Amino acid sequence: MKKLVVVFVLFFIVMGGVSLFAQERLTVNLSTLPFTRNAEPLTARWGDVLIRFPAWPANVDWTRFNRVIIRAKYFNAEGNEIRQQDDHVMVTLIYNPEGDIRGPEMGPGPNTPLKAFNVGGGSSTVHTDRGAPIRLERAPGAILFQNANANVRFIEVTEITFFRR
Repeated sequence: MKKLVVVFVLFFIVMGGVSLFAQERLTVNLSTLPFTRNAEPLTARWGDVLIRFPAWPANVDWTRFNRVIIRAKYFNAEGNEIRQQDDHVMVTLIYNPEGDIRGPEMGPGPNTPLKAFNVGGGSSTVHTDRGAPIRLERAPGAILFQNANANVRFIEVTEITFFRR
């Protein structure tokens, strides 16, 4: 009986360690961003809301993160929140905000490790608890939100979390 208890205790210790390892996270403190919502309304479809990240701690190994959660709310010209769905907002992570901030038309590029369409919609995973797959080579320098629907005039980031599963 004692051996069985010891085996169970060791199993839970090991599984607990795996669980902690599997949930390594880095959540962006939104108060450190220059802003979380565009001050001026977007006037046309594909308007840019570019938010530069502050300096990251030097000891972060970005290559260890393989998923990202990005959540945002969006609003119409009157400031009313628009229901989350496909074809409203897209998001792009950018290494160098002075370089190509849009990347290829579809998918990631050399300066854009993530391009996710339909933030908040049913066909995207970036805003879900599982997050979207990502492969980082270094720290991102900015995040770009764009309205895919001209009715979206304001975009407000509510969460950015990098993690590994």
